[in-house]
This record gives sequence, C-alpha cells and structure tokens, in this order.
Amino acid sequence: MATTRRFRVRSRIEAADGVVRLALEPTDGAPLDPWRPGAHIDLCGQGDLIRQYSLCGDPDADAYEVAVLQVPEGRGGSNWVHDTLVEGAEVDVAGPRNNFELESSDRYLFVAGGIGITPLLPMVRAVAARGADYEFVYGGRTRRSMAFADDLVGEFGDRVRLVPAEEHGLLDLPTILGEEVPGRRVYSCGPEPLLAALEELMATRAGETLHLERFSPKEPVDTGGDAFDVEIASTGATVRVEEGQSIIEALATVGVDVDFSCQEGTCGTCETGVLGGVPDHRDSVLTAEEQQENDCMMICVGRCRQGPLVLDL
Repeated sequence: MATTRRFRVRSRIEAADGVVRLALEPTDGAPLDPWRPGAHIDLCGQGDLIRQYSLCGDPDADAYEVAVLQVPEGRGGSNWVHDTLVEGAEVDVAGPRNNFELESSDRYLFVAGGIGITPLLPMVRAVAARGADYEFVYGGRTRRSMAFADDLVGEFGDRVRLVPAEEHGLLDLPTILGEEVPGRRVYSCGPEPLLAALEELMATRAGETLHLERFSPKEPVDTGGDAFDVEIASTGATVRVEEGQSIIEALATVGVDVDFSCQEGTCGTCETGVLGGVPDHRDSVLTAEEQQENDCMMICVGRCRQGPLVLDL
C-alpha cells in the first residue's frame, strides 16, 4: 500500500441532496502534497476499505476538498464517508495521484454527469483563468442533486449550461458536441452510460481528443484466464501467476509488494512498466492508444497475451 498521512475533517457541508463536501487538513500541520486539476486521493477506512475521490477545491489551498455522493446500494464507501467523517473526525489519506491530467489546448469542452463534476471543476477554473476557449455542460437528475450548481452559475455565468434531467431530459450529446472542432479536447466524468456514449460518438472524430475519468470499471472485473509467467526486471526472478490469480497476488507470494488501491483497474495506483511480453489489458484507465503501446499495464486486473511479461519492478 502507498504511504498515508493522517488528516482531520476541518469542515463538512451539504453540497446537494445526498452529497457532502469535506475539507481535509493534515493533522501534522505540514504542507499538503501538491496536485493539479484531475487528481484524486484515497480515503482509507478500516480493514481494506479504500475509496478514491477527486479533488474539487483549489490546488493552492491548505486543505484537500472532496465531494461524495451517498450511494446506499453501493460498495459501502460512500455510506462510510457520510456516516463517519463528521467535522473533527480523522482519516488516513493516500495520494494525490493523477490519471486525468488537463492537457494544453486552445479549445475545450467539459461534460459533467452528476458527481462527475468534481474533477472537472478545478479544470474549468484553470482553463478560464488562462483565457482559453471552453464550453461547460453539467447534467444531473434534479437541480437539487447537482453539487456546486449555484456556485458555477455565479462564477462562470452563461459559460456553464445546467441540464437537470427533470427539466430538460438527458444530455443531448450529439448537439453538445456539434461539429468537429480540430484540436479541441473533450473532458468528461460521470456515470458509465454517459462515458460510453461519448466514446462511441467521438470514435470517428480524429481531430479531437476525448479524456475520461471513470468511477467504476467499464465492464465487470475479470481476472480469469490461463496461468502465465512474470519476470521481475531488476532481479530476473520469475513468478507464476495462476489461473484466477492477479499479478499483484502472485507477486505478494514471493515478497514483492507494490502499491495498489481499487483492485478494479480504475484508479491507476498499480500502473507498472512493461519491458517485454504483451499484456492483456483489462483496465478502465488507459486509452485504447495507450493500451496498444504495451509499455505499461494495471497489474491488479491485467493478464498476459504473450509472455513472459517482463515488469519494470
């Protein structure tokens, strides 16, 4: 596991229906680790409960800010945050990490769905501050459920379009995308149907680049498949990864510990360089182009197409 620091909940407010916004300050008084728009942190609960939440505040502030939607039927992380992380409570935090970097461009389109607003908010502020051209569309179930909605209107005016489904229906993505804009970068975060639809619509738009952040895997996690060998580049040692066993689990049996968190191929913590062999990518972090390069993989879910896999460990 990655190194953690102890934090205290400085403040907690209700940001929208079912959404709490937390400001977290380090208990040791030391400066925060720096971060850039798109970064997330891990909140670590008891046992193996670890959840990733995007930073939605100011990178220059002295506290990390996250906003968490309660999902009662989820895996338990959001219920833990809502029930336990009251003002003054303490929690271990790992990170920040960033797999959703804001890349340079003169034109941007931001499409947020629900709580997917969180990583996009610092991006929009950064883009607006440097005077780049941008459009910002934010959809949600109801206006009351859309965190930061009032703040966004006050801050960005008519540059932000709020689209509550109860008033306007679902986001009309073909209309939002409009004609292809050469060089434009499209950033989106939100529920999987939104992201999958954007991927499909953008597949033929070669002049634009789509950047996505997922909170859950594109498909159910599958680590099944035939056994294969992994070679550790630094020592030359070979480790057998058995059928149904993850690379992380196999490495642990021979005392090789690596950083990991979600174990679903979504957070990017376990990204590892590949020096030989061909990975079987099963993550939701790398783009199709990045996967084709075969120079890194997420070893919590990835397997092997052609081995042995030589890992940069």
